[in-house]
Amino acid sequence: MLDPSSSEEESDELLEEERRDVLVAAGGGSPRSLPPPPRDPRGREAGAARAASPSPSPSVLSEGREEQERLQREEREKRLRLQLYVFIARCIAHPFNAKQPTDMARRQQKLNKQQLQILKERFQAFLNGETQIMADEAFCNAVRSYYEVFLKSDRVARMVHSGGCSANDFREVFKKNIEKRVRSLPEIDGLSKETVLSSWLAKYDAIYRGEEDFCKQPNRMALSAVSELILSKEQLYEMFQQILGIKKLEHQLIYNACQLDNGDEQAAQIRRELDGRLQLAEQMARERKFPKFVTREMENMYIEELRSSVNLLMANLESLPVSKGGPEFKLQKLKRSQNSAFLDIGDENEVQLSKSDVVLSFTLEIVIMEVQGLKSVAPNRIVYCTMEVEGGEKLQTDQAEASRPQWGTQGDFTTTHPRPVVKVKLFTESTGVLALEDKELGRVVLYPTSNSPKSPDLHKMIVPKNSQDSDLKIKLAVRMDKPPHMKHCGYLYALGQKVWKRWKKRYFVLVQVSQYTFAMCSYREKKSEPQELMQLEGYTVDYTAPHTGLQGGRMFFNAVKEGDTVIFASDDEQDRILWVQAMYRATGQSYKPVPASQAQKMNPKGGNVDTDTFPLYTDRGQKHGMDEFISANPCKFDHASLFRLLQRQTLDHRLNDSYSCLGWFSPGQVFVLDEYCARYGVRGCHRHLCYLNELIEHSENGSVIDPTLLHYSFAFCASHVHGNRPDGIGTVSVDEKERFEEIKDRLSSLLENQISHFRYCFPFGRPEGALKATLSLLERVLMKDIATPIPAEEVKKVVRICLEKAALINYTRLTEYAKIEETMNQATPARKLEEVLHLAELCIEVLQQNEEHHSEAFAWWPELLAEHAEKFLSLYSVDMDSALEAQPQDSWDSFPLFQLLNNALRNDTFLCNGKFHKHLQEIFVPMVIRYIDLMESSIAQSIHRGLEQESWQPVNNGSATSEDLFWKLDALQMFVFDLHWPEPEFAHHLEQRLKLMATDMIEACVKRTRIAFELKLQKTNKSTDLRIPSSLCTMFNVLVDAKKQTAKLCILDGGQEQQYHSKIDDLIEETVKEIISLLVSKVVSVLEGVLSKLSRYDEGTFFSSLVSFTVKAAAKYVDVPKPGMDLADTYIMFVRQNQDILREKVNEEMYIEKLFDQWYSSSMKVICMWLADRLDLQLHIYQLKTLIKIVKKTYRDFRLQGVLEGTLNSKTYDTVHSRLTVEEATVSVTDAGGLQGITMKDSDEEEG
Repeated sequence: MLDPSSSEEESDELLEEERRDVLVAAGGGSPRSLPPPPRDPRGREAGAARAASPSPSPSVLSEGREEQERLQREEREKRLRLQLYVFIARCIAHPFNAKQPTDMARRQQKLNKQQLQILKERFQAFLNGETQIMADEAFCNAVRSYYEVFLKSDRVARMVHSGGCSANDFREVFKKNIEKRVRSLPEIDGLSKETVLSSWLAKYDAIYRGEEDFCKQPNRMALSAVSELILSKEQLYEMFQQILGIKKLEHQLIYNACQLDNGDEQAAQIRRELDGRLQLAEQMARERKFPKFVTREMENMYIEELRSSVNLLMANLESLPVSKGGPEFKLQKLKRSQNSAFLDIGDENEVQLSKSDVVLSFTLEIVIMEVQGLKSVAPNRIVYCTMEVEGGEKLQTDQAEASRPQWGTQGDFTTTHPRPVVKVKLFTESTGVLALEDKELGRVVLYPTSNSPKSPDLHKMIVPKNSQDSDLKIKLAVRMDKPPHMKHCGYLYALGQKVWKRWKKRYFVLVQVSQYTFAMCSYREKKSEPQELMQLEGYTVDYTAPHTGLQGGRMFFNAVKEGDTVIFASDDEQDRILWVQAMYRATGQSYKPVPASQAQKMNPKGGNVDTDTFPLYTDRGQKHGMDEFISANPCKFDHASLFRLLQRQTLDHRLNDSYSCLGWFSPGQVFVLDEYCARYGVRGCHRHLCYLNELIEHSENGSVIDPTLLHYSFAFCASHVHGNRPDGIGTVSVDEKERFEEIKDRLSSLLENQISHFRYCFPFGRPEGALKATLSLLERVLMKDIATPIPAEEVKKVVRICLEKAALINYTRLTEYAKIEETMNQATPARKLEEVLHLAELCIEVLQQNEEHHSEAFAWWPELLAEHAEKFLSLYSVDMDSALEAQPQDSWDSFPLFQLLNNALRNDTFLCNGKFHKHLQEIFVPMVIRYIDLMESSIAQSIHRGLEQESWQPVNNGSATSEDLFWKLDALQMFVFDLHWPEPEFAHHLEQRLKLMATDMIEACVKRTRIAFELKLQKTNKSTDLRIPSSLCTMFNVLVDAKKQTAKLCILDGGQEQQYHSKIDDLIEETVKEIISLLVSKVVSVLEGVLSKLSRYDEGTFFSSLVSFTVKAAAKYVDVPKPGMDLADTYIMFVRQNQDILREKVNEEMYIEKLFDQWYSSSMKVICMWLADRLDLQLHIYQLKTLIKIVKKTYRDFRLQGVLEGTLNSKTYDTVHSRLTVEEATVSVTDAGGLQGITMKDSDEEEG
């Protein structure tokens, strides 16, 4: 801020130019306006031509009057703002009631539309991969959701436009979103979810900032940027200049004319204002002119409240230190009674000051520069000076040579004497042996005062007799400070009736003991206490004409009080003006003294003049039209109206600054408003009623206002109107009560409207906690009085109505956004279903956002939010039913709609099986049943056709038909399972039906497979050329797969159902056993064929003898092959190849092992029975060789296939092994070379 005195340096031309924009006060207070200059350069001729022109039309005259009225209105407003700024400037200059609060919540910088657009572009650039920020897929998905749902939301755009959104709000919404996402992520070893959150937030901040931090405001908004901090006086002046539209020059004129930098003048102004308020209160009490109160008893109470409020202000003023930041001076506090002393100024019973109460403390600085004219001392001699304040310590300078007696030494002293005596002496060192003291060359005695010159000066020194230094001078400076509580000092002539009873010149000091106590004291030299003193309380000071009978003094003034008059006189006019001005401030009188010469000059025709005492300020104030505002009596203004204007302008300024304030004033604004209300007596209820009115108006116009702020002001007003005295004021005016009722109705309507539009007034739960505070405030507003709580049901009823409206509002805006009305009227059924499905997604998103962001606010009435959701969904059901009715019969495209809605509703405690949910089930129950019926018929037909045409080629785990069957059954069951039918009984019925269906289908498949297996097996031959076909293995695998699928498709948990469905397992097991038996019988029949061929060699048969003879005869001539090896090898090859086929193509190991066990056991049993039939016969050597090889290889092969030892070494095998061993021993005795090395021994080591 420019220095206040800078305005004095402005040129007259600049001042005259600015004068046009400054209000000029006329003598009667009516506004003056200068006539506009003629636009035509021809001047007088043009004016004459215009005068001769025809009269303007009525419309032109009307426009001229309107323009004139507009100009007059603007001028009145300008004058009012200037007057208001004078009062505000005084509050800022000398506050004594309020302080800038330091406990207010810091407000965040608001976002504007341009910043929102930049933010969208930055997040879009990140999603497009145009940034260097590395991120994983999960973070990208979170940012994409944030961008699509939040940043692109029109609700957020409206909130930004209203100025209620800050960067912190954007960050908190993202943080809340990712917290939910991160909680759903799986745990990762070594990486906590808190670390993930911190990393994601850091990346968000990097995206938000971009290349530069656009949140930093440019330098031109410096004042707005620091408005949240504690402001200096200069910053406060600048802020309210902006608020009220005051120009810099106008402020400088007001600053100088009001002497805002002069604390004494401001304190005196306050004392005059308080005295005027007391006089108005007394006048009101005498004339009985009161505001209209609700009861007549409040009239007397109102006067007492006025007096009490002034007493409190006086006490506050009295408690201030006399001068802030002054030296170490502490005044004794006067003990005064606050009940009557402030009201009866000048009472004879007031506490009198003693002389010790006005003891002052002064600091003196004595600087000795040099001595001139020193001739009596040799140049090389040492000289020095001493200095002392009489009655105090003595200080000495450094030593110097007599040729250059210069020092520049400063001595600091403290004294309580207003008229101290300072002694400075010059010495030279004595050279005599017997000299005890140094020789004094000269001395000077000074009598400084606080008004004495501070610059160095030459003083003639007193020298001893016979000294050669007759012209000895010393250059020194004596600076005596002026204590902050010493308001003026100097020499005056005085004559009084009680004090200073003799006309003589005395040294006077005007001392301020406290904010309300001043004393005029006269002092003698070297005395700390005054010789006489007079308290100025109750006196009136004024200029007077010269008294002819008094000798001494030229310019007279006096101080008058009932029963006492004191006459003063000074030697010049300027001194008199300064004394009168200082005493005028001290007395607190409302009358401003004016010198007779100046009054005559300013008002030559006579009359009273009310102006400032400083000629410069007076001239400037009058020259620029400021005198009217500066000299106006604050007690004659309607400060309630002025404050209403001030608060409105301040709130408008606050809502338009760079902070998201939500209606809260900054600390500096609160401080000034508090000080204004206290100083000028603005009632607290009026202040909050005006505040509420402005806040409601801004809120109705779309601004975001903190409901907590509304709650505080409303609670204050309600408490006041109902007599609870929140600020100690017990009187309630009729106007306050009527305005409160009006505000209450408006506030109730506003709150109900906000709750009905809660998605748009509080988007995404921002501002944080605002909706909850709104509901709390609504409950407070609905209360009849402050003591009786409103029944919870009444509040609930109002909120229910609001939420019903909210459902209609939300759905209407949603359909407008989705443009559903246009589509539903003209689209095809498929298009209608698509639009309804999209609308369902939007509805679910709305309900999820309500639950996420607003459910906490409605925690008191969760059922109301559920009712709101039901109402919202009931509106959607109309469009849904219309779309579903348009669908063709047996169309299943609508099932995704059911799944979408059902998945959203079934997990909601309040909406699950609610009204809409049941309606949804009623629509889809027939469709589900119809779908299952058709699917059952379709699957049955496919099984029948598929098995008739089945080629039994292996497909996956079975055949083509079985795979198709199991896939269809599984898909149908998964489809019904994915429906997650919410009604338990119908869901159980569906599950039971599908399990029974699967059982029947699988049973039919198993039986048909069993029949096909038997038919196919019958067509195979019984020779060793038999190789098990792959189709038989496929059928086997179908049964195996059916058993596996049964556990998933047919089994219900618990009860009779489990017992019933276990029958299909039994059927499959029996079928598997049967086909194993059939297959074993088939392969055993091959072994029986081999044994039947061996039967031809039985002992005693013709064929046996013929073969034996032939072989022996041929052996003499050729090499005959080993008998029986071809038959045995063929059978062994048959066994091994079929084992490999089964092992490769059958999928179930357990059933293969069972098959091999039965095959081995049956084979051994057949061989044992064949040998038992020949128990009395000796085996032919050919039979023996063949059986030994078959038995040994069969044992070995089946052991390799995993047949257990217990099965391998069964009794049957032991019987066969014993018989063959005996036969082998018999043959070895009769024909040792007949076996050709074939033996039952070491069969494990033989190679096949």
